[in-house]
Amino acid sequence: MTQLGTRKARPLLEEMLTHPDALVRQAAAFGLGALGGAASARRLEQQLAIEEARDADGESVVEAITQALGRITESGARTTLVRRLERLVTGKPDPGDVSALAHALWRKRHPDLLPSVRRGLKRLEPLVSRPLHGLLMLLEKSPEELRQWALDPAIPVGHKTGVLSVLEEELPESLVSALPPFISVARSLSETAARHQGEASYYCDRLLILLLLHEERVLPTLPPESRAELRDLARTLVAATALNCALRAASLLKFVGQPEDADIIEAHRPAEPVLARVFDDAARALRNRPVTPAAR
Repeated sequence: MTQLGTRKARPLLEEMLTHPDALVRQAAAFGLGALGGAASARRLEQQLAIEEARDADGESVVEAITQALGRITESGARTTLVRRLERLVTGKPDPGDVSALAHALWRKRHPDLLPSVRRGLKRLEPLVSRPLHGLLMLLEKSPEELRQWALDPAIPVGHKTGVLSVLEEELPESLVSALPPFISVARSLSETAARHQGEASYYCDRLLILLLLHEERVLPTLPPESRAELRDLARTLVAATALNCALRAASLLKFVGQPEDADIIEAHRPAEPVLARVFDDAARALRNRPVTPAAR
């Protein structure tokens, strides 16, 4: 955006923040986040306090402002997010609010965040704090340390799920190499995940989401053994009780499967037409793919 365009857009967006319709205020927050700069960060901080004081009408705007602050590079935006965290943990926050904030803070990933994140974790209940715990692990650990941490059976699966959730926001190139152990964990959980909609299912689902979000960048770089594990994982999860997980497994098989995997996809094709189309597209893509002997 040109400087002239920015000067014209900012007053309009700031006026939109005063609109009674929450959807209009959400759009304004998104626009100021795209504009960036210290002025946007200051105005969004002011509006954040206003929205936090509202009733339910302000919750969606708070989330939009949090996301916008995550996109602004100025240090003032990071400071505002830290203050938001300090206020949030004094009560009983909604898990969605904690997740949105952890994602925004991950975009900052600055060492100065560590004390505030640690303090916040001490005040939150375990089920609510998972994204924040995932953020802490990503801030504290090198890629190699993260690999070892993921493979440690003493670490709760929920903590590992938190890491995957935060990485959905942004997956740095330096952490792509840390993904194979998370794939191995999912493979070990796949039978349980296919039968039950519990912790194992949720972990596998978050991994599938992350991989599908970055499939063009990540899947071709995985070592052959990880691709083989992913294929086994997806073949198992196509029959999952959790339909979202099954849909993503079918989509993933398009990239890591072999032509014969079309049979298992079709065997578990749902009756609902829109959902069935996902399975049909995956099966068709696999039947048109040449067999890769190394992947057998």
